[in-house]
Amino acid sequence: MDSNQPLVTIITVNYNQLEITCALFDSIRRNSYKNIEVILVDNASKENPQSYVQEKYPEVIFLRSDKNLGFAGGNNLALPKVNGEYLFFVNNDAELTDNCIETLLLQFDKNPKLGIISPMLCYYPSEETDHKKIVQFAGSTPVNNFTARNKTIGNLEEDKGQFTEAKEIPYIHGAAMMIPAKVMEVTGPMDEMFFLYYEELDWSERIRRAGFEVYVEPNALVYHKESVSVGKLSTLKTHYLNRNRILFMRRNKSGFNFILFIIFLLFATIPKNTILFLLRGQFDHLKAFYKALTWNLSNEKKSPKCHSLEQLSTVTQS
Repeated sequence: MDSNQPLVTIITVNYNQLEITCALFDSIRRNSYKNIEVILVDNASKENPQSYVQEKYPEVIFLRSDKNLGFAGGNNLALPKVNGEYLFFVNNDAELTDNCIETLLLQFDKNPKLGIISPMLCYYPSEETDHKKIVQFAGSTPVNNFTARNKTIGNLEEDKGQFTEAKEIPYIHGAAMMIPAKVMEVTGPMDEMFFLYYEELDWSERIRRAGFEVYVEPNALVYHKESVSVGKLSTLKTHYLNRNRILFMRRNKSGFNFILFIIFLLFATIPKNTILFLLRGQFDHLKAFYKALTWNLSNEKKSPKCHSLEQLSTVTQS
């Protein structure tokens, strides 16, 4: 091991996907970067995988929550156990490639203002992708002040070397993101108020407001096993996507920009979704949508300090 290699803590969250999570651990074992610690947070899976993980991956620090804390909450639960100079949050359905970690660390050496960085993400090669390297994320566009939506650069393009330059972007991708511990001390962790969706966008905004930059590094690659096809929209997704889209705008937009969003919400989003759900007979989705609206009317836009930085009362460690 190179004594000059900083310790990198890889944090991942498992929820009823042990086989997929183990494939991530195998990719970490094969990886060229060796000065790492790995923390797994089990987010209240139906079956506790602790004994299996301890036996097969004794190097992994195992933490378990007795309830599902969501994406941000699950990741944050690992923070009191972190020893690394850099934290690398990686989805459990991802796999690392060689030189990924080294390449990301190099950008921090080059740019002292860099606060957080994502590698390029590609869909995991499969029959669905015709075993080609298909890009999922090579950057992002700003959130539109009117629609509260943004786009992912490169999505569904075949990787032919068109993305080669590390660059500043508005938002990182939650499937893989590296941040120095010293930056997190300034900015704080992801906000658990979001639970699911938009938390990394909100975090990116907060990191930039603290004076740091957000980057993507296409020369570092992570494969992500998310499907290239759009999955069935669940009521959970309907609720949290709409709830958190509004929450994100409440927290990060103001003045005329926020007024634009409210106009679009009242005269486009609400009527359109109401009509579509009614026509489709999706009354459960309609209920989830209106629950998302009323949640924002009855909840503050700022959340209390993340509980997981204060205590580990719901956690057991191997």
